[in-house]
Amino acid sequence: MENLIQLVNRLQRACTALGDHGEESALPTLWDALPSIAVVGGQSSGKSSVLESIVGKDFLPRGSGIVTRRPLVLQLHRLEQGSREYAEFGHLPRKKFTDFAAVRKEIADETDRETGRSKQISSVPIYLSIYSPNVVNLTLIDLPGLTKVAVEGQSDSIVADIENMVRAYIEKPNCIILAVSPANQDLATSDAIKISREVDPKGERTFGVLTKIDLMDKGTDAVDMLEGRAYKLQFPWIGVVNRSQADINKNVDMIAARRREKEYFSSTPEYRHLASRMGSEHLGKVMSKHLEAVIKSRIPGLQSLINKTIIDLESELSRLGKPIATDAGGKLYMVMEVCRTFDGIFKEHLDGVRPGGDKIYNVFDNQLPAALKRLQFDKQLSMDNVRKLITEADGYQPHLIAPEQGYRRLIESSLISIKGPAEAAVDAVHVILKDLVHKSISETAELKQYPSLRVEVNGAAVESLERMRDESKKATLQLVEMECSYLTVDFFRKLPQDIEKGGNPTHSIFDRYNDSYLRRIGSNVLSYVNMVCASLRNSIPKSVVYCQVREAKRSLLDHFFTDLGKKEGRQLGTLLDEDPAIMQRRLSLAKRLELYRAAQSEIDSVAWSK
Repeated sequence: MENLIQLVNRLQRACTALGDHGEESALPTLWDALPSIAVVGGQSSGKSSVLESIVGKDFLPRGSGIVTRRPLVLQLHRLEQGSREYAEFGHLPRKKFTDFAAVRKEIADETDRETGRSKQISSVPIYLSIYSPNVVNLTLIDLPGLTKVAVEGQSDSIVADIENMVRAYIEKPNCIILAVSPANQDLATSDAIKISREVDPKGERTFGVLTKIDLMDKGTDAVDMLEGRAYKLQFPWIGVVNRSQADINKNVDMIAARRREKEYFSSTPEYRHLASRMGSEHLGKVMSKHLEAVIKSRIPGLQSLINKTIIDLESELSRLGKPIATDAGGKLYMVMEVCRTFDGIFKEHLDGVRPGGDKIYNVFDNQLPAALKRLQFDKQLSMDNVRKLITEADGYQPHLIAPEQGYRRLIESSLISIKGPAEAAVDAVHVILKDLVHKSISETAELKQYPSLRVEVNGAAVESLERMRDESKKATLQLVEMECSYLTVDFFRKLPQDIEKGGNPTHSIFDRYNDSYLRRIGSNVLSYVNMVCASLRNSIPKSVVYCQVREAKRSLLDHFFTDLGKKEGRQLGTLLDEDPAIMQRRLSLAKRLELYRAAQSEIDSVAWSK
């Protein structure tokens, strides 16, 4: 089975390359879920020397005051014996450093690039991988040393800033704390123990490391501390003896320094019984073994996080839509697909799958009848108006039996007023269809992705609706004009009989202009007009639906599609002018999804092989 730490290291490197390491995001990050070891200690506690001893290389910047001014994420990868050692930085991928003095310089230079040549700090990490046959598989995070006072060139908040940065790392439940304290100082004043106790009061994730044991005053020793009597942790304390400043100045080999460290513990009477669990080499092995055990225990939680995040990423990618095609054919297909989606949503509104189409029926069932009812035919058929139109229609020759021309004029003048409600019904349906277009556009997620296409589709749809409205008005008004141009004969064949029955043959022809006669004419005309109104109340909706609603469902974007086929690739590209921020977001999410799927596969394979 592959070493679990190597697996986590690889996942962390992938997170580093992707930027998935704790940046602000609505989604959880794999980096935060992966167990790691944070090295904590006060300034001059020997923290950097401990790291160098574990690595077996002199690679960290040195100096007075705050030397570590940015977190250093250090990933150690064990190679086969005889392999050449090298290092790689996250910010310089594919560049191998074989000279570790150059590694030290690059750490200092990269720190200055972020903070300037000041003594300020930054929470932006440096990522460094070291490949060597002399290391164990391990990930360590070297944090700036805790300090009690700001020195010249530092802000007054530097003490709190460093403490907050350290706490942000070690308060995570997946973080193992390597608390480094110098043995030649009172453990009660140890910065590392103090802050570790705050975030891990039971000491369940804290390993204590004692440095500078060889520098203690004569007559004193660190046995009480190493055996856990001075301050008890769940894990045994480990003592280390780092190189002295003189050794560093003489460039004493780290491997030789490890041998001298072993000799010190085995030859010093006070520590001889503890020698088997002392030293930087033992520290590296213990931490590697413990990290692997922690990773193994976290696998179910990691699987759960990864599976949930994959679902969230796929959901957000689906919401953002597909990436833009590069060729003209692909772009045309994309535009057509988006338009079809919009058209489908528009039809769903009309067919009742989505709300809105019922408003059209309301026009026919309430608005049109109410408008027809409001027409004041009684004013049109008042006694004076009937007399006026009948007399004018007779001209110099009074009618003999029934005033046919007068009837026609009265009916036509009354029916003409129906054009107003008819046009109003057409316009009302047009407004509803326009609203449904706007609603459908807002509900088409893909159109939010392409602002220019959204404007074009909206314009094309509204233009089509306006053409349909004009055709509908023409057809609907023709219905009214048809009723004006040809009267129903059967209705009027009854009128002479009615007149004969109600008339008096002894009266002169001019008696037929009396009030009773004119009232009967007005009543007959009103009956006919009401009959026509009842007919038009049914036929106007049919005309409107045929010319507007049916056509909108059938050919709303036909003209747009015709024009679309004539466009070249560059013109199609202007329609697919996606917001660059969305394009970048999709690319980032796609890479992140790829990372999480790879992590899912690798962790699942490890879980199944246990």
